[in-house]
Amino acid sequence: MPSEPFPTRLPETDLTRHRRLRDQGSLERVELEAILDAGFVCHLGVVVEGRPLVVPTVYGRDERELYLHGSVASRSLAGDLRVCVTVTHIDGLVLARSVFEHGVNYRSAMIHGTARKVTDPEEKLEGLRRLTEHATPGQWSYARRPNRKELAATTLLALSLEEASVKIRSGAPDDGDGPDAELGLWAGVLPLTSVWGEPVADPALPSGTAVPGHVARRAGTRHG
Repeated sequence: MPSEPFPTRLPETDLTRHRRLRDQGSLERVELEAILDAGFVCHLGVVVEGRPLVVPTVYGRDERELYLHGSVASRSLAGDLRVCVTVTHIDGLVLARSVFEHGVNYRSAMIHGTARKVTDPEEKLEGLRRLTEHATPGQWSYARRPNRKELAATTLLALSLEEASVKIRSGAPDDGDGPDAELGLWAGVLPLTSVWGEPVADPALPSGTAVPGHVARRAGTRHG
């Protein structure tokens, strides 16, 4: 039977409770999902042999779990370890009248839990499909699927989306109604956006090999 859906509100735990800048925190699960769907690179934080490691990697998700993958030789993907995964999007620099009030407009999520190594072959293939489709929709159907040897060389972790923390900052500087407003200095937001460029073909491709539509359509569109 399918699992019950998570509550629409994220639970407050000792790890997810917002202690600073509480007004930027959110407990809405829809905000978590929007942040995850807007990116495809996360940072996996884990302690290995007593030392902290933070590893960038791509991810995918379903309604309940985040999927991360890498080489079977990676110590950070051993599984059954407490981890923290972060995803952050920078939307702009907040340039205030004083350096102290400078900041960043951002969207961030932190997911806490014990990463589970996926061993079931069908779940592993489905997790890799979600990961591939998350980064490049349409690519799983276009490219060759992984074979048995490649699957054996790949580790896939699943991390529950149950325990997570979300923070979002948007808008203008906070010193517009303070004493520094009399300085006559410019203040505002310098937006930052990422846009996909034109596809660059592998030089080894035979002449005339067309760019698949699901790739070509992303050129010039905004990422995130």
